[in-house]
Amino acid sequence: MYWLAWHLPPAADAGLPAGAQGWWALRFTPCVALLDEALLFEVSGTERLWGGRGALRALLRQQAPQPSGGGPGDLGDGDWAEAPTALQALALLRLRRAGRPAPRRVPHDLPVATLTALRPHAGALQHLGCRTWGALRALPRAGVARRFGAASLEALDQGWGDRPLPLDWIVLPERFDLEVELPARAETADALLWAGQRLLDALQGWLRARHQGVLALEVAWHHDLRRIDGVDLPAWQRLELRTAQAVQGTAHLRRLLAERLARQRLAAPADRLALRSLQTAALPQDSASLLPPQGQAQPGEPWHQLVERLSARLGPQCVQVPEPVQDHRPERMQRWQPALQAPAGGAPALPEGAQAGTPWPAWLVRPPRPLALRGDRPCLHGQPLRLLAGPQRVEAGWWEAPGEAEEGLAQRDYFVAHGPEAGWVWVFRDRATGGWFLQGVYA
Repeated sequence: MYWLAWHLPPAADAGLPAGAQGWWALRFTPCVALLDEALLFEVSGTERLWGGRGALRALLRQQAPQPSGGGPGDLGDGDWAEAPTALQALALLRLRRAGRPAPRRVPHDLPVATLTALRPHAGALQHLGCRTWGALRALPRAGVARRFGAASLEALDQGWGDRPLPLDWIVLPERFDLEVELPARAETADALLWAGQRLLDALQGWLRARHQGVLALEVAWHHDLRRIDGVDLPAWQRLELRTAQAVQGTAHLRRLLAERLARQRLAAPADRLALRSLQTAALPQDSASLLPPQGQAQPGEPWHQLVERLSARLGPQCVQVPEPVQDHRPERMQRWQPALQAPAGGAPALPEGAQAGTPWPAWLVRPPRPLALRGDRPCLHGQPLRLLAGPQRVEAGWWEAPGEAEEGLAQRDYFVAHGPEAGWVWVFRDRATGGWFLQGVYA
């Protein structure tokens, strides 16, 4: 076994519960535990998957949050230590945090004060001349157990690696639901955004460990007051964020949250902030290309992120996309809906045979325009049309109840026609009434 120890930032600095501060590391190894002021990683089982111990050590250092609670960054040696056992790694970490060099022989020359179980007896051991783990181990075990307790010997054996150390491994919750207390009452949206960044960082660690992306989030803040000007206030105020594609990065989620909070008015100062995942999806791990990915990312903002940001700024109903519909009537083959509500798995296919036979025009006339008749030929711009292709028969809408849709039952024969003034057009004859209509215009 091989252990790495990382100095855990104080809860007041990180703004998160201690357990949540270790979620980011579960992406690299499932054996992560909290012990005193450190986060411990057992990496012997996963280091080969990440390219070796050195590569895994570098990745952990790059992904570890800053001590001040900021984003990930490459940390110095004073926040890390490694050793064959968890207690040895913790002891070396304590020495580095105190600015003292590591001893030549580990664990023999480690100071007794670096072992948690021996700290209450450090003064007495100093009077006995026992200043290191090795010196205490050389004493008779029966006398040490009688003088300092059996727990001291047990901890020494665990630090030496002679006995297993029981640890409570950090386990990811099935659903992200985290609530933090704000260091000061937030009266503006900017103050909420600053606290929300810490929750978004924890969310990113949770998503990476589960190899998932988030599609919907709920942000809620707790009101510090119950009444304002005689009006009762709800305990919580909430807003919902949705993305068109599953994402893990916090930069895009922060921009969406900033857009929504900029249009949100706080009913009262807030003292707590909560972030919950409403919908997540697994991220694809395979590649559709036989070529390796390019080294440099494409410039610009991804399309789905731009759509989400505009939807948050302008409102969902102001940014819409077309969606194909299984219907043979040309004017009913698509509908418009908010981009954030578009199906994630792709739009449904057009009806079978909808594109077969006669080519369809580029522009549709909505609603279809009635045409005058000259004899039995339809006319457009006062000139009769020549029917060059057709008929293409369409019968649809019989399943709709009366009054359910404006079109209803459609019994039509479509033709490609041409006129000296109109050019190439698409017309149909309504077989129920015998009338002619202009449906589309070719480019």
